[in-house]
Amino acid sequence: MAAQSRGEHRTGLLNGIAAYGMWGLVPLFWPLLKPSGAVEILAHRMVWSLGVVGVVLLVLRRLSWAGELLRQPRKLVLITVAAATITVNWGVYIWAVNTHQVVEASLGYFINPLVTIAIGVLLLKERLRPVQWTAVGVGFAAVLVLTIGYGRPPWISLCLAFSFATYGLVKKKVNLGGVESLAAETAIQFLPALAYLLWLGSRGEATFGPEGTGHALLLAATGLVTALPLVCFGAAAIRVPLSTLGLLQYLAPVFQFLLGVLYFGEAMPPERWAGFALVWLALSLLTWDALRTARVSRRRLEELGVATEIVGADAVGADAVDVGAAAGVEGVGAKAVEARTPLAK
Repeated sequence: MAAQSRGEHRTGLLNGIAAYGMWGLVPLFWPLLKPSGAVEILAHRMVWSLGVVGVVLLVLRRLSWAGELLRQPRKLVLITVAAATITVNWGVYIWAVNTHQVVEASLGYFINPLVTIAIGVLLLKERLRPVQWTAVGVGFAAVLVLTIGYGRPPWISLCLAFSFATYGLVKKKVNLGGVESLAAETAIQFLPALAYLLWLGSRGEATFGPEGTGHALLLAATGLVTALPLVCFGAAAIRVPLSTLGLLQYLAPVFQFLLGVLYFGEAMPPERWAGFALVWLALSLLTWDALRTARVSRRRLEELGVATEIVGADAVGADAVDVGAAAGVEGVGAKAVEARTPLAK
């Protein structure tokens, strides 16, 4: 059993690295789609993603959720909001990469955890620990420094961070599996995207076809580029601890940043380095605090396990809730993973 557990953990870790690695290396893909513009690429991504996730759901035989979703107007509204926010996120990111602003795009995903925390405080009235407040303050200072460095607010980064944080908040409310959620979102995006592509074709401005078979295949591959990392992430999410996934998530913006500086040759004057250094300091504080809190939670749960053996499961039920709340644990076991990871179901 121990060997099997280690094997599962290794498989999950490799899938996690693959998922975040693909997300980190995706800036290499979007320039291949030129001369297509950002909006045309975005529309193709919406259309082909629906096809890919549809095939995945057919293979997995996971289609019953669609009928249930159609009977829940509130969830449909939330899915529509999620589709709108991820459309903004995808569109801005593709445009940023293809206009040689990869470094600023990577910053958006570096500061995303800080924006998520800010949204939690402002909208969900969550309470922060002192280290988290410090990290948020350092992140705010970083934005000010970068504003001075760029001569303007880093609006690409802020747009990506806020749109993705909003998207995450909405998806948490929807509580739908990752592939299912993407299928629902792209189903909403499909008709407007297809209509735009047909309109573009009627004007003779579409690049799908006139630019050759290779270009058409690359545009169709946007569906795989969208779905494949998500599938790998799902495989990782059910096999490795959430703390490990939290650390792996930094691989994507790190790869994007390195590509921007080393491959695309984007300028990094001293003030930008200073701004990024402050962001990395804030993330280091957040990571340290999260790992420390996870250790405390794990120790309390282990103590609870000992108490359960002595007193009995029935007597400890109420205390388990208190310990979980004190430790900041959303849940224990498979149900917790299902609630916090896209493909756990």
